[in-house]
Amino acid sequence: MTNPSPPIDVLVIGAGPSGVVAALRAADLGARTALVTRDAFGGMAANDGPVPVRTLAHAARLLRDARQLSQYGISVSEPVLDYSRLLARVSQVVQDARAHSTWREQIDSLGVAVHEHAGAARFVDSHTIETATGTRLKAEKFILCTGGASRGLDVPGFEFTNTHSDAWGLTSVPESMLVVGGGATGAQVASVFAAFGSQVQLFQRGPRILPTEDEEVSAAVASAFRDRGIVVRESFGEIESFEKTPLGVRMNYQCNSGRNSAEASLAVVAVGWQANTAELNLAAASAQLDSRGFVVVDPYLRTTAPHIFAAGDITGRLLLVPPAIQDGFVAATNAVRGPTMTLEEQANPVGSFTDPEYAQVGLTEAQARSSHDVATATVRFDATTRTIIDGRTFGFCKLIVDQGTHKILGCHVVGERAVEITQVAAIAISAGMRVDEFARIPLSFPTYAGILGRVAATLTRQLNLLDHWQPG
Repeated sequence: MTNPSPPIDVLVIGAGPSGVVAALRAADLGARTALVTRDAFGGMAANDGPVPVRTLAHAARLLRDARQLSQYGISVSEPVLDYSRLLARVSQVVQDARAHSTWREQIDSLGVAVHEHAGAARFVDSHTIETATGTRLKAEKFILCTGGASRGLDVPGFEFTNTHSDAWGLTSVPESMLVVGGGATGAQVASVFAAFGSQVQLFQRGPRILPTEDEEVSAAVASAFRDRGIVVRESFGEIESFEKTPLGVRMNYQCNSGRNSAEASLAVVAVGWQANTAELNLAAASAQLDSRGFVVVDPYLRTTAPHIFAAGDITGRLLLVPPAIQDGFVAATNAVRGPTMTLEEQANPVGSFTDPEYAQVGLTEAQARSSHDVATATVRFDATTRTIIDGRTFGFCKLIVDQGTHKILGCHVVGERAVEITQVAAIAISAGMRVDEFARIPLSFPTYAGILGRVAATLTRQLNLLDHWQPG
């Protein structure tokens, strides 16, 4: 065991997006700061999340695009996936993203002590942690940014299943796959491996996949998945057990029609997220968990222990990178300056690089109708110029507007560049723009962002705001 280190002002545990920003902010404010991470700098986002996953999704998109080349007079042979070479590319992307991280350069320049590959950290007492590698650190303030992990199922044979992280780490493409959980993670696993050639069955306990999306989005993605050959089973019942078979794994489940089973080479379970708190020994620091197992925080991201703050997935607030970054900034500000900053309500765009893409920002139509008098308009992608040019005519863009204030409440997109389109909508919502104000912006033509302008122009006419109308 190493000798105890001298006390520091702020110790950040976890080097994902929230932890990195927290350490950077604390150091910027003049605090003596240390950053401890179980594994490599960057956390799940760089090593097991958005960066490697988006690389795999990009490969799936390239395969799809290659099959379209003949429509544009380009003759090529049928594309063939070399999965081992793809994995090498994923590894290279992860390394490059880590090596060129501007955050790491800034943190190093500020003198933050970074302890990588330290293993799990645990509280020895309220102001001291010890890592699995024997490093012991004392600090006045702490910020917990240890993120989360896939939630398990309490059913017999669960040990025969895999997590989404296991799926991204496969060394070959399985012939077939069961994906249990039709949320964002499960849908992405299903979409990517279907593109790579797996026969995929996607199971969702509730009545629709992507249950947090607008209902029209869920229905459109489910329909597109089925057209691609993915078997989508919604309201499938209750899982009884998993069992090993000579060729893979079998899932036994009970539904209204009786007992059923499904088999595949591999089963991936993606039914939720839980905080990484088990090894922290939070009881020694008097920081409490809520009924879901996430760390309890107040509006200042302060835990029940006043000198300990928490940010990112560990709080269970919004399990996304951008809100985690915001959390890290707020938590570090309050750790150094005292409780002076609270989280602001902001538009958080959410989307996934499935095929087709889907994305949203703001309220769904159902949410909006529960508290607003709303107007909606939808433009389908088979009626927009850029999508016709690109041969990507599946999907739609929908805007939801308050009829009284004419402000944009929500935007929902399915189809090509859906995630990028909603970024533009997020800016409009955050700025409190009226739909007619947005309709007057001369967006370039023909572009995907321009589709949003067309929907805004449609709503402007629909709301009889003719003084501000321009052709959509």
